[in-house]
Amino acid sequence: MSSNLSPAEYPVPYESNPLRLVGYADRLSVQPGECVRFMVSAEQPTYRMDVVRLIHGDSNPNGPGFKEEVVDTSINGVYPGKRQELNTGSYVKIPNHRLLQNIESFTLQAWIFPTTPLKGQQGILTKWGSNDSSGFGLFLEDNGGLGLRIGNERFQTGKPLTASRWYFVAATYDAENGEISLYQRPILTWPMDEGSVIRTSTSPSANKPNDLPFLIAAYWLKPEAKPRDTSGHFNGKIDGPKLFSRALGAAEIETLQHDGLPDGIADALVAAWDFSRDISSKKVTDTSPNALHGSTVNMPARAMTGHNWKNIETNFALAPNEYGAIHFHDDDLEDAGWEVAFEFRIPPEFRSAIYAARLRSGDHETYIPFFVRPLQGTATAPIAFLAPTFTYLAYANFRTNIPSLLSVYDHHSDDSGVCYASYSRPLLDLNPKYCSQFTTNGLPYPRHFCADLYLIDWMEAKGYQYDVITDQDLHLEGSSLLAPYKVVITGSHPEYYSYQMLNGMTDYLRNGGRLMYLGGNGFYWVTSMRAEPPQLIEVRKWSGTESWEAAAGEYYLSTTGEMGGLWRRRGRPPQKLVGIGLVALGWTNQRCGPGQPYRRQPDSFNPRVSFIFEGIGPTEVIGDFESLGLRIGTAGDEIDRMEYALGTPPHALMLATATFDEPKFHDTFLHVLEEVYASPPTTTAHQKVSSDLVYFECPNGGAVFSAGSIAWFGSLSYNGYDNNVSKITDNVLKRFASDFGTPCEKCEGSRASGRD
Repeated sequence: MSSNLSPAEYPVPYESNPLRLVGYADRLSVQPGECVRFMVSAEQPTYRMDVVRLIHGDSNPNGPGFKEEVVDTSINGVYPGKRQELNTGSYVKIPNHRLLQNIESFTLQAWIFPTTPLKGQQGILTKWGSNDSSGFGLFLEDNGGLGLRIGNERFQTGKPLTASRWYFVAATYDAENGEISLYQRPILTWPMDEGSVIRTSTSPSANKPNDLPFLIAAYWLKPEAKPRDTSGHFNGKIDGPKLFSRALGAAEIETLQHDGLPDGIADALVAAWDFSRDISSKKVTDTSPNALHGSTVNMPARAMTGHNWKNIETNFALAPNEYGAIHFHDDDLEDAGWEVAFEFRIPPEFRSAIYAARLRSGDHETYIPFFVRPLQGTATAPIAFLAPTFTYLAYANFRTNIPSLLSVYDHHSDDSGVCYASYSRPLLDLNPKYCSQFTTNGLPYPRHFCADLYLIDWMEAKGYQYDVITDQDLHLEGSSLLAPYKVVITGSHPEYYSYQMLNGMTDYLRNGGRLMYLGGNGFYWVTSMRAEPPQLIEVRKWSGTESWEAAAGEYYLSTTGEMGGLWRRRGRPPQKLVGIGLVALGWTNQRCGPGQPYRRQPDSFNPRVSFIFEGIGPTEVIGDFESLGLRIGTAGDEIDRMEYALGTPPHALMLATATFDEPKFHDTFLHVLEEVYASPPTTTAHQKVSSDLVYFECPNGGAVFSAGSIAWFGSLSYNGYDNNVSKITDNVLKRFASDFGTPCEKCEGSRASGRD
């Protein structure tokens, strides 16, 4: 295998506009008898759709090449194209009500924390449409100052708000005399910045009713009030919004500013929305007797510190009144909401495998994958491939440079981190031919879904019978999903794991299950999945090796209430589960150099693991050849090491290692930040940077084999699948899938660490 291709010659279709033909499915995991629906946007008049079974994605001619099988189904055929839009921007929608529709005089009030105040007109509290002469609303204006709209009239303070600073804002209108007041006051005042209060007037009875729903953090672009007709999405936090049916006086406004409710205005209170209620849901609760509840759209960030956070409690459940803010973004997208193009009910005879709806029109092509699992509670093979769909979701659309499609490695337009990821939208890199922007010698580097197909192809070539299950299945069903299988194989990068998934895997191992962890950087970030509807995951990144960090006090997951961050910070480092955990990361481009091979260690000659090294010489270097993933070497990308202090079982064996010793990983491999307590004297090199092959037994005949490198799969097909990485994988899988009893099953060391 000689990687002499240039990036331009690499046979991967690079689409200058990937949204010309794109789609998504309403579920990733589906079982026989269930229906999966596909949403498609196509700029072409027609497109051809065929269901295909995916086997190998990477089209690099130095490997097996792209492999798929067209499946004859009743839905294969030509479909009409229709362009569908991505409507981004989060907000709260309160259905229209007579109490909202009949308002004449009013007071609007909230605390706001704008993050891009100069990014054009942004709605704060609105019942107003830009193409209508009715309604009213509180806004940030183009100049960054507070504004009030009544019909076509505009009133402004003219004083820009400062980004990332809390303000008390309010607007009053008296329909009897036309008097208007605007209040814009920073909560923390500095010299020469005491806010602004504007008093003016307009015509009496200028506020004309309309039947539009009331919005928080946006306004209606058109009077039809369709979801796609919202605009002016607010960037930043809004806390404690209220609406009154009369114009409050200056003293009453002063009381509101100090978090009080003036006496004698209960009858005038139309709504008081408390964002600290029902945080784990879409519901927005009105605490007034009128119960004008609403719901969030496009999943703005909840469990956010409010204007009154005291910097003491960081768990929103223990100080809910201090977490009354929602952080809205103009590029939030939870559900694209596209029309269904076609649907497919999985026939009973369908084998468990990875499939896709393949769409083609002219030179344009895309795939919409779905994973067919066995019927719940059953298995059709002794081997299960556990597809890391949480990782696929987390990385989805990574660096695609499409502002409306973000991964949890991206930043919103206001520079805050993206903490939610949904599969109800196009997932551009969940495509068998997609290669990431990580590079190997300047060439695209297959990662995640494309790389995991290396394993599928290898199992097909070796004749193994296997089922495909997913992270979501494990999250929802726990160890009962895994129990029928003799061995479970992970993907190359099972980085994002929920509490339920960790418990399910731990219980499986304690009850005799066997696990092949053939990746790197696994079981790293605390991840949750929203209970209903369950198409969205959440992470809060902090105190780890990360692309962004959650703001102070915002470390807890809104969807479950548990603390986010690293599993290591919650006492469950991956070493406790699989014996190894992330130690370093680096990519084999011209700057970082190649990956490394593994060298056998004394533990590899222990009789307990003789089956692993059948056919492997005593001095044979493992993976010292070219790789589809790396230029050379099987250990690379993101790598894991064993560490007894972090929970590696005491009887675990280090079989082989790729270390910092010569030949070594390049100095620019980043030692994970959670272990760097002071800047090292040189770049990021560290004696602890190694990739370790580890084996240990679990109770009741169970066992774990861990590879410690994302790049392991990329070596499987070298030399027609005849190489020592393939041989070791084959040896372990044959043994794990058999009815063997572990050599150390009754020994003292066979006790595995249980769940904390």
